[in-house]
Amino acid sequence: MAGRGCCCGSGHLNEDNARFLLLAVLIVLYLLGGAAVFSALELAHELQAKQRWEGRLANFSRRHNLSRDELRGFLRHYEEATEAGIRVDNARPRWDFTGAFYFVGTVVSTIGFGMTTPATVGGKIFLIFYGLIGCASTILFFNLFLERLITVIAYIMRSCHQWQLRSQRALPREGLKSPGKRAADSLAGWKPSVYYVMLILCVASVLISCCASAMYTSIEGWSYFDSLYFCFVAFSTIGFGDLVSSQNAQYNSQGLYRFANFAFILMGVCCIYSLFNVISILIKQSVNWILRKMDGGCCHQCQSGLARSRRNVIMPGNVQNQCNISIETDGVMESDTDGRRPSGEMISIKDFLEANKVSLAMLQKQLSETANGCPHQTSTLSRDNEFSGGIGAFAIMNNRLAETSGDR
Repeated sequence: MAGRGCCCGSGHLNEDNARFLLLAVLIVLYLLGGAAVFSALELAHELQAKQRWEGRLANFSRRHNLSRDELRGFLRHYEEATEAGIRVDNARPRWDFTGAFYFVGTVVSTIGFGMTTPATVGGKIFLIFYGLIGCASTILFFNLFLERLITVIAYIMRSCHQWQLRSQRALPREGLKSPGKRAADSLAGWKPSVYYVMLILCVASVLISCCASAMYTSIEGWSYFDSLYFCFVAFSTIGFGDLVSSQNAQYNSQGLYRFANFAFILMGVCCIYSLFNVISILIKQSVNWILRKMDGGCCHQCQSGLARSRRNVIMPGNVQNQCNISIETDGVMESDTDGRRPSGEMISIKDFLEANKVSLAMLQKQLSETANGCPHQTSTLSRDNEFSGGIGAFAIMNNRLAETSGDR
């Protein structure tokens, strides 16, 4: 593999670049696989639907003595009316205040169902600037929601762990008020598992989706499966627009339904967004595992050559002497004396993986600290940044921005 400086390749490829390239390749393969599956599932249905439509169009043209060109021209006018929000059935106005509020909600949440779009030049220009600020603010809200949700989950998990220790007589009941050495030792090495956090978020998302689907089935008249499908498409902000809730002109208990629809979509989007962030950490671990396997497949001669050039390469055994590991920054903080390397020195992927702590450990440490009520201490430059104690990619981004502004 590149980065060894031997038969596996002579180029320099560090861990971040290797992870980026591998993830890009995996995403492309994932897209190709998904395209193949959907094409196999949907292409035949599309061809059948097109054949039925052509038959109906020909029958209608003969029955009413209309030319095919005239009929197609009329249908194009209907498509234009549909884009403007006109429906054959009795539908709610799209640009009254409630309809416009529903539209801006889909804009700032990045759902974008597509059933309502601005038609005027002024509306399109305003949407560009409105969406720029609104989407950024909503993403910030989702990240802050994620931090608080993780804090609550970590507190609950820690309480359950304490209860389990008390039931096993490993932690005395009075240890919560005046914890002794035994209580401290029992909880010292405990960290809430990211897998449990993912499980809790999955259960919460499924419960919200099931409750929302029951409501949509009874009010919108959809099947329960279609309602579940809509919940995932809406909560994940995919927003195809083939199914859109709260579009009829009148409903039974209309005010209550629209409020419930808004609440379900808000809770669902927040939970799915949090779940996606946790799953992305696990995907990163899988990518790192693949990198380890790929790097471990180098030939024995490459490893022997690496051993002979030990003085020019950071080896796993020397990592602790050459750098300090920082879980908060998900990387290596080089010492001022011997941690710096010449720019042309070759470092393998395996050596980088040994030297770096990945996001899973960072998230587990922050979960533990938030559960214990003592947030981790950041550097002097990042202490002034109120978002520096975030979680995952959000925290890394803000910490790096704070350091950059401090350097300036």
